[in-house]
Amino acid sequence: MDSVTQFALGAAVGTAVLGRRIGLRRAALSGGLLGTMPDLDVFWPGGGPVERFVNHRGATHSLIMMTLVTPVFGEGLRRLFADLARDRAAAYLAVFLCLSTHALLDSLTIYGTQLFWPLWSEPVGLGSIFIIDPLYTLPLLAVTLWALFQKPWSQRYARYLTAALVISTAYLGWSIVAQQWMTAIGHRVLAERGTNPQEVMAIPTPFNTLFWRVIALDGPRYYNVYVPVLGGDEAVTVYGHRRWSPAIACGIDDVLAGNRPARRLARFSDGFFRADLRDGTLEISDLRMGLTHGYVFRFAVAELDETGWREIPPRRLLSTQPLPGDLQWLRAGALGQSSLRPAERAEVLDGPARKLAVASAAGAC
Repeated sequence: MDSVTQFALGAAVGTAVLGRRIGLRRAALSGGLLGTMPDLDVFWPGGGPVERFVNHRGATHSLIMMTLVTPVFGEGLRRLFADLARDRAAAYLAVFLCLSTHALLDSLTIYGTQLFWPLWSEPVGLGSIFIIDPLYTLPLLAVTLWALFQKPWSQRYARYLTAALVISTAYLGWSIVAQQWMTAIGHRVLAERGTNPQEVMAIPTPFNTLFWRVIALDGPRYYNVYVPVLGGDEAVTVYGHRRWSPAIACGIDDVLAGNRPARRLARFSDGFFRADLRDGTLEISDLRMGLTHGYVFRFAVAELDETGWREIPPRRLLSTQPLPGDLQWLRAGALGQSSLRPAERAEVLDGPARKLAVASAAGAC
């Protein structure tokens, strides 16, 4: 999640554990700083852009490592605040909860989090909440700002803090339920169009959990099924896209086998990636992050010349976000209204015949 959200979550947890002991302001600041510490790994040298991408949320986001460093930071809190000198349990509990809630919240985003590093380095990423979601953040931010401007603990503050934590946690629970609901709708809509994809994943569109994108992989194609929670079947739209450029469609396995950065990106994305050949340069995009034609993570990893593929030092390519018309389209979807996304209008599937036409042109071998 974004740094503001992580600070607010850490501050709320910190005040819940330490507010009575050291005062609201000091507890909120301490919790907020602890809650953002795991993201300091962005400043660590981590090799090239692909390594930094796939290794983010590693050791500093591991529950195992957090358990090990809790005594270090816990003793630091005890020395910093005299009121905690005789309360080691509270200091340790505050540290562990502020750190671990950061990692657990990140594991609900699609990027994923290596919760059990170094024993298991595969990222856990449920993908039920977008990396920035105001509906989740605002209750926590409200009680955080309140704590920063009010020193003493009060029962009135305690009630609002409890409400903020309950509401924000319930919102996460809703996102998990909604994800399963949207996945089922995506399966049904695609089945009605005669498609039985190998892999299906539902993730919320930016900034909300009321409008979802179901991504379905079907060999050399993938589909975006946009499902508004507040709309009926008539508000659902489906778009079909190529996963590979035609020039490499029949040799994509060989391309991946011979290019380590491309292989790492394909594995990290759990197969939800796209490969494009532009002006002789191979680009790998993660389909899960960003929207079609405007992916957040897109890398150039190889070049094609007269001798074949040549691996190049990977470089991250800039993406345009949002694309023209996206904000209006997102608002309409969140309100349950049927709306075509301008950036994908040419690929919309309006029935089985259209679906088959796209499939034939998708570059299947």
